[in-house]
Amino acid sequence: MIPRKNMSRVSPLLLILLALGFFFATYNLVTLIIHNRATTSSSVSISTSGSSSNGGGSEWFDPVKESNLVKSGDRKFHVALTATDAPYSKWQCRIMYYWYKKMKERDGSEMGGFTRVLHSGKPDNLMEEIPTFVVDPLPEGLDRGYIVLNRPWAFVQWLEKATIEEEYILMAEPDHVFANPLPNLARGDLPAAFPFFYIKPAEHEEVIRKYYPEDLGPVTNVDPIGNSPVIIKKSILEKIAPTWMNISLRMKDDPETDKAFGWVLEMYGYAVASALHGVRHILRKDFMLQPPWDLEVGKKFIIHYTYGCDYNMKGELTYGKIGEWRFDKRSYLRGPPPKNLSLPPPGVPESVVRLVKMVNEATANIPGWETE
Repeated sequence: MIPRKNMSRVSPLLLILLALGFFFATYNLVTLIIHNRATTSSSVSISTSGSSSNGGGSEWFDPVKESNLVKSGDRKFHVALTATDAPYSKWQCRIMYYWYKKMKERDGSEMGGFTRVLHSGKPDNLMEEIPTFVVDPLPEGLDRGYIVLNRPWAFVQWLEKATIEEEYILMAEPDHVFANPLPNLARGDLPAAFPFFYIKPAEHEEVIRKYYPEDLGPVTNVDPIGNSPVIIKKSILEKIAPTWMNISLRMKDDPETDKAFGWVLEMYGYAVASALHGVRHILRKDFMLQPPWDLEVGKKFIIHYTYGCDYNMKGELTYGKIGEWRFDKRSYLRGPPPKNLSLPPPGVPESVVRLVKMVNEATANIPGWETE
């Protein structure tokens, strides 16, 4: 278990100087990559299962053909998620941690320790319930109301200051629920990630080229991913994280980029930062599902309940319109959902039914649920 620690607050001036340092480091990195193309290209020289129709042609790595990839040693990975001290974040973290503990002990799991990286700058009332490491938020105003910009900065601090025993890290989020025991999907130095249908670097090539120059290769070197879920070697993430932070801040400062990427800007920041370091990801569709669009859980590992689930009493999806029956995490911004939520009406996909049942099980068994 990671010891609970608190960091002294960092002055805004120091963080600004750090950001400037990361800015210049990125350009030095670009120059380094240009002169070491042979080395960086080796990270993707394995058998593939064809080209992707998602994200502009990024390669899809075959998770079954592993003849060139050696599994050795302890492959446990540390589960880490960034969070705030807002009630909305707290109740999601509690449910997530409940299912982590259950799935960790099941056959097929390679989960190791767990850390909630709390970027509020101060401890909260979940410190004793969930293993937590407190880091500082960005200086006031630097995130411009886009709170997820704190995520890469939180990882930079955690990786620098914390004692992490595992060689690999899973970057997760509070609204993730483990539906099946999760093995280490990474293979050696190749991290594993979930491909998002809405991350399309090739469709934004003009914007991407501001951060990933043509000299480094085709824009399809930028994977159609975000930072979560990703299982990655700690040593590799330690190199990517400062660049991810710097690129994300630069993107937010650029009006064209901010408009193009919107609420997924930080996801593009991670994808570009990885490409700058010559890192490609094994793209695993079975890593995660997203109700209500994905209809069955099956053998997928994580349920991501970022979308609202709205249905009429006939079991028909009414997305974009509040349904007669609904489950939407945004309905509980100020406090946790009540215990024993009503189950969906007949005809609603199994993925939604499973999600609500898992939420209900967690809230029934977490002590003091409705006090948060």
